[in-house]
Amino acid sequence: MRLSTYYPTPQAISPEIHRSAHSMRKRCMDILGALLGLSITTILFFPIVLAIRLDSPGPIFYIQKRCGLQGRQFSILKFRSMVTNAEKLKHLVKNEADGHIFKNRNDPRITRVGQFLRKTSLDELPQFLNVLKGEMSLVGTRPPTSDEVAHYSNQHFQRLNVKPGITGEWQVYGRSNVENFDEIVRMDLNYQRKWSIGYDLLLLIKTIVVVLGKQGAY
Repeated sequence: MRLSTYYPTPQAISPEIHRSAHSMRKRCMDILGALLGLSITTILFFPIVLAIRLDSPGPIFYIQKRCGLQGRQFSILKFRSMVTNAEKLKHLVKNEADGHIFKNRNDPRITRVGQFLRKTSLDELPQFLNVLKGEMSLVGTRPPTSDEVAHYSNQHFQRLNVKPGITGEWQVYGRSNVENFDEIVRMDLNYQRKWSIGYDLLLLIKTIVVVLGKQGAY
């Protein structure tokens, strides 16, 4: 089992991999969904690229290391929604969230186009490539950063027993309004208990409704 070097103790990670990670039906659904999602991304690619270029100098994509199934690190891919030196400016922005996550409702690092991309979740379209590669799933848990995982307590590692998802309970039932880390963990563990292909389909449908309604996004 590959463990991230950011973990304080290897014993903290449960050896139990959730059954969803072995499900061929879930993997087939991920592949089909990823292909559809990448088709949509191809159609919207040039307008989004042009908007990002005109609004803010820098790269089109934002690439960041995240922790996936059992802590395996992968590079998550998004359309860039912040200024290029956002990480260096992070210490100047107040963290309004409670726990091992970082959120600010009026983060000054977000560009004008970036605000639109986030509210519509268009910034996440490139993640369909992560799904196709098997690093993520359409539905799963919120993918944490290595910095977040470095501060986990033992019980938090259970959320890494499934693949991270583009969407999940946190996206459907709270989205950006969820500012408490323990609440995110509760949702992630609840997803593991309730998981089924039917539940994944339900969360996907609810995600579409939430995104189209721009509910809880900033």
